[in-house]
Amino acid sequence: MNVPSQPFDLAIIGAGINGAGIARDAAGRGLSVAILDASDVGGATSSASTKLIHGGLRYLEYYAFGLVRKALAEREVLLDIAPHITWPQPFVLPHAEGMRPVWMLRLGTFLYDHLARREVVPGSARIDLRSERAGRALDTRYRTAFRYWDGWVDDARLVVENLKDAAARGATVLPRTPVARAERVDGLWQLSLADGRSITAHRLINAAGPWAEDVARRVMGLNDAPPLRLVQGSHIITRRVHLGRDAFMLQQPDGRIIFIIPYEQDYSLIGTTEGDVQRPEDAKVSDTEVEYLLSAANRYLARPLTPDDVVHRFVGVRPLILESGKDGPESARETTRDYRLVEHPGLDAMTIVGGKITTYRVLAEDVMARIAPKSESWTGKAPLPGGAIDRAKGEHGQAAFKRWLEQLQAREANYDPKLVKRLAMTIGAPATDLLAGGLGRNFGGVFEAELDYFKANEWAQSSADVLWRRTKLGLHLDGAAQAEVARWFGETPADVREIPAGHRFARPGVD
Repeated sequence: MNVPSQPFDLAIIGAGINGAGIARDAAGRGLSVAILDASDVGGATSSASTKLIHGGLRYLEYYAFGLVRKALAEREVLLDIAPHITWPQPFVLPHAEGMRPVWMLRLGTFLYDHLARREVVPGSARIDLRSERAGRALDTRYRTAFRYWDGWVDDARLVVENLKDAAARGATVLPRTPVARAERVDGLWQLSLADGRSITAHRLINAAGPWAEDVARRVMGLNDAPPLRLVQGSHIITRRVHLGRDAFMLQQPDGRIIFIIPYEQDYSLIGTTEGDVQRPEDAKVSDTEVEYLLSAANRYLARPLTPDDVVHRFVGVRPLILESGKDGPESARETTRDYRLVEHPGLDAMTIVGGKITTYRVLAEDVMARIAPKSESWTGKAPLPGGAIDRAKGEHGQAAFKRWLEQLQAREANYDPKLVKRLAMTIGAPATDLLAGGLGRNFGGVFEAELDYFKANEWAQSSADVLWRRTKLGLHLDGAAQAEVARWFGETPADVREIPAGHRFARPGVD
């Protein structure tokens, strides 16, 4: 792809959720933007999360009321602007003997209900597991629980949606474009790319996530970025443990919690672990972590899981701010997921450290308040591209999407309603034109028109981009279908399953 020769207003290294959110916000305020990543967009941590938009109920124990309040408010915003890839998600939190007492669970869920305004997310309630459907999945010794609500999001698609909007507003998106060096030349930032090209920009933002400290030091030549604590969070995907809608938040004797979340209709997602890694590239789901997650789930389940029930595993690395006096195995739980914007004085540069997917949009607004203080915020009310559907006056995005989907299924009655729903809950509004134009060849569960769309509009360049990030069809398609997708991308079919999202990392912006 050719890049403009004139300087950009803003260059961003790292096309994860924070970089994508900043690119969208800046482009919408009229800035010329370039965003670069050494790998696929959202190809690392931002496609390997627990898929939640939440305040963080457990952070209340650490008195992180500000962070929780901010995140809870954002939960409502994201459910509204991205209704095709988000929805309210109920969680069941059982009381377990010897762990947090009932009064503490009640107090926590009460505070969670009232720290921020709720529009579509219901309040919490105490439930009797002996009479609730959710109780069927749990051992009979668990009788009392609290049901509270948060939100679910397709994390990788949230990145893509932000970048699609940024590109529609003029941003240049450059995936698989490592930055070898960034230096100041004649008052501008000059970025030397690994492929021999270069771009210039008036301002540079380092949003490389787990690689932010390394990018600041090695690529930008700066030593004032705060050190990061890199914590890997491993997840497993198993057979579905509960046919109901509820997810579970399960306390553990070591003080941690794990989630069991309904996933991709047929499966459950279980996570997460917290273990230190020295480099993001070192992250790997170990058999010990799989055993821990299975044991943690089986402590509650009526029908225990076995290693044979694990169909997939993935890992993400969270960059936590390393604070003075907080070190050792307990600090990963004690350190909140809030972010910090580190300005490099006199250089028109900033490094983003910390953060969580729920608050990416607020982070972007905070960045813009510093670099373009006279411009107006706009992203809180503007739907992302897939959520840009007709709405009645005052109608929330969730209600509008439900109505739109029903109308789309009725209009496209020649298609299987499940297929229409899958496309709508993947790309949202563009599904209308995709279906109307015909889907073309069926590769065993994915259609050629989809692959064309992902390649032309969403920067997909490999089967892994499609099967594990733009969609999660890698869990559903058989080997023959995945081989067909690989051949479509000109790959060796035998290698398809070796590179699922989160199994391997590439460094954003780094060669």
